Parts: sequence; structure tokens; C-alpha cells
Amino acid sequence: MPKTPQRSTIADVARHAGVSKATVSRFLNHRDTLLTPAIAKRVEAAVKELGYKPSPMAQALKRGRSRLIGLVVADITNPYSVAVLSGAELACREAGYLVMLFNLGNESERESAGIQALSSYKVEGFILNTMGHDAGAVLETAGQGRPVVLVDRMHQGLDVDFVSLDNPHAIDLCMNHLISAGYRDFLLVSEPLGQVSSRIQRARAYEAFIQARGPALRGDSFECGPADEAALMQRLQALRANARGLPAVVSNNAVVTLRLIAAVAALGWKLGEDIGLIGIDDAPWAPFVGPGVSAVSQPTEQIGRLAARCLLQRLDGLTAPARTILLPGTLAARGSTRSRAAAALAPG
Repeated sequence: MPKTPQRSTIADVARHAGVSKATVSRFLNHRDTLLTPAIAKRVEAAVKELGYKPSPMAQALKRGRSRLIGLVVADITNPYSVAVLSGAELACREAGYLVMLFNLGNESERESAGIQALSSYKVEGFILNTMGHDAGAVLETAGQGRPVVLVDRMHQGLDVDFVSLDNPHAIDLCMNHLISAGYRDFLLVSEPLGQVSSRIQRARAYEAFIQARGPALRGDSFECGPADEAALMQRLQALRANARGLPAVVSNNAVVTLRLIAAVAALGWKLGEDIGLIGIDDAPWAPFVGPGVSAVSQPTEQIGRLAARCLLQRLDGLTAPARTILLPGTLAARGSTRSRAAAALAPG
């Protein structure tokens, strides 16, 4: 097998041109005014003949700037993370920065390792969508002078910019839509709440909504992990058996929505006919599952863009107090909540 040709170094260029490495460095950093025209031409010829390309990272570090942004996400398989990454990457690229990604894979113990790994590459700031379990690592990063912007999930004791969906508003959109469709009995299904602020906010908003309306509504909640399929099916069966009509389920995010769709299919039920379903996060597949799955869509790309812009403003010297930016979701009503049986129970 042919050997891959070795990449030329600055030392190779210097030997080829018969000059010192410092002379080549001056030429590459556009300080050829310090060189005679003859030497500049020799170095230029050597660079072309050897196909030498200087490392952008090395050049940036020499200038004291890496032009790198570190992005830590909880789970890259979650469509939310992908969309936020897309928006953040585009905003950074437009500003002349590159994004380096670290995926936690929902393993909270990797938060500190992820931040330390990106720090070793001299990233200039961080956009974090983490599990929220290791505020110490984030506090240490902020204390080193690197700006931090949090996305979707807060860290206790950390006073930095925060960009997120307006979670109480999203729950209100779900619940008001379900009530208008005639549903009166509900189950909120979420991933284990843990210390994830967005999950906790949605659960609290749901509980507050039910309590504020008294006995007219009945609501329960269930935390569902990836291995809880059987328990989830049992909760759905109990919900339907005890409901005063057709019940509805509110899903905390797209990952849970998929689990619910699988459970409904395993029970032999049909969405919108045997049970209602609405979720936060409008996944690309949602319109095509059964009669279409109702959802509240997050402005995920905009969230990523705004997080990046907040960070870039901090890198440019902004010293204003920490900002909290909450964006509204948008309701997409589809067949999974357009139940004739539920609507028949609606007043007047």
C-alpha cells in the first residue's frame, strides 16, 4: 500500500528556502516587510513547492485567540440537541468561530470531563446544555474568565446568560388545547426529573394548572425511564380505566413521545380514538405517525442562535448583568388530540 505523504512543516520550508524558521514565521504572519524582497520570494516559492499549509489553530493561539466555542450537549441523539447545535454553529460560523462538540450521552458524571476536554483546546467560551449535576465544573470555568451561556437547563448558583423555551407557557398551550378538545383526565409523562430544570419546570407548571382548576380536572404524573415500558403501559391502562371519558397524555419531550407511541401501539390502541396525546417538541416525524401527533414546537434553531450571540457579545466585552431569555413555543394541533369522544364531553 502506498504511504501517505507526510505533511510539510515550517522547518521543512525553512530548510528548502535556506532561511530560519523565524523568517518563515514572519512571512506567514504577513510581516514580510521585515524581509528583503529576495528572501520573501524564496520563502514564498518554498511554501508553494512543498504545499505547506499553516495550522489555523497554531496561528490563532499565537495571536492569543483560538476562535473556538465549546458546546456540551446532554444527548446528541435527541432532536432538540441537534437543532440547537445547528443554530449555534451557524451563528458562530457567521462570526468567524468554529464549534467543538462534546456529547454527554446523558451520563451526568461526564460533565466535568467534557468541560475539561474542551478547555484543553483553549476554547474561548462555552454553550452548555448539560444534566445540571456538576455546577462546580461550570463555576470553575466561569471563574477562569471564560464566558458561559446555559441552554434549556439551569445550574444552581451560576449567574450567567440563560436561553430556553418558556416552559410554563408551553404547558399552558398543551393543557388549554386539550381542555378545548373536551379532555378532563390527564397524565404527564416525563423522563426522570432529577436535577434537570426544564423537566422540573414543566412538571410544576402542569401540577399548578391542574390545581388551579379544582375538581373539574384530574391529573397525575409518571417518570418514565428507557427500561420502564411495562410500567408505562400499566399506567396508561389505569388512566383509561379510571377516566370520566377519553383521557389524554402530555409528554415532556420528544424522547418520551416515542415511548408513548410504542406503548399505545403495543396496547393495540389508536391515538385520538382510544387516548389523546400531545407532547413538547415537534419532531419531524410527528405529522406522519398515526393521525399525526399534536405537539408544541420549540424554536430550537433560534435558541441555539441566541445562545451563540449572547456568548459572542460576552467575548466582545459585554459586562451587563446575566440575561434570561425565554422563547414561546408554537402549538401544532393534529389528529392525536382531535377526538370526537372527548369533544362530546366538552360543555355547551
